[in-house]
Amino acid sequence: MEFTPEIQSTIAKGFALSAVMLSTGALVRYFGVKVNYTRKINHFAIFFLPVFIDQQFNSETFTDFIYLAISAIITTVSLLGFYEPIRTRIPPIQLMYEGFDRPEDRPHTLTWLWTQFAAGFAVMLPMVWLFGQWGLESLVVIPILINAIGDGLAEPVGVRFGKNEYTTKALFTNKEYVRTLEGSACVLITGFVVVAMHFDYFTITQFILSMLIVPLAMTLTEAYSPHTWDTPFLMFTGYVSLMLIMQF
Repeated sequence: MEFTPEIQSTIAKGFALSAVMLSTGALVRYFGVKVNYTRKINHFAIFFLPVFIDQQFNSETFTDFIYLAISAIITTVSLLGFYEPIRTRIPPIQLMYEGFDRPEDRPHTLTWLWTQFAAGFAVMLPMVWLFGQWGLESLVVIPILINAIGDGLAEPVGVRFGKNEYTTKALFTNKEYVRTLEGSACVLITGFVVVAMHFDYFTITQFILSMLIVPLAMTLTEAYSPHTWDTPFLMFTGYVSLMLIMQF
């Protein structure tokens, strides 16, 4: 088998993400850092480390639908290793798990995470393919960046600075979970910045509509989505909004 740049980058991603997750688990276990923060470190790593590593290996894979689909399957299946019968027998995996296991999410932590990954990929992959067919590849990253950065900042900002609280529900439970307007504002601000960064790919009408619709729509989606399960809804709202806007 040829040791292609894609294979090299995939192996490097596995090592890099494992190192990050071990580090965040250690921060929680040994230094008392809140999981609300370490969980988002993992969040950023999952979104941005693969892109960085692909660039280092000259692996142009982001728009390769087959490669993305295989990566999605591997990522989703790998989460099965965190189930209790496995992680309790393998200390490093247990340590990784502690980096994203929020006490308020128990006993649904892994169920929510696994189903969110699966649903998120189920939305993102067809949209990436469709945008490619329509010649809109340059806009594919807009919902991804708003989700990665805006939603990634929402929780730590809300925990640290949030004063104006509201509640949302979650799957499989009637328990209410707290979000903050300050956290949700991160999604809105990120939305404006990310859309503005793509100005050159819109007509003036499309750009104005995108600035008016996409950030607000994704912010409201984040606010009303089930706890820990906002990614598929954010992706869907972002991509559908852009698809409609690009008809003008």
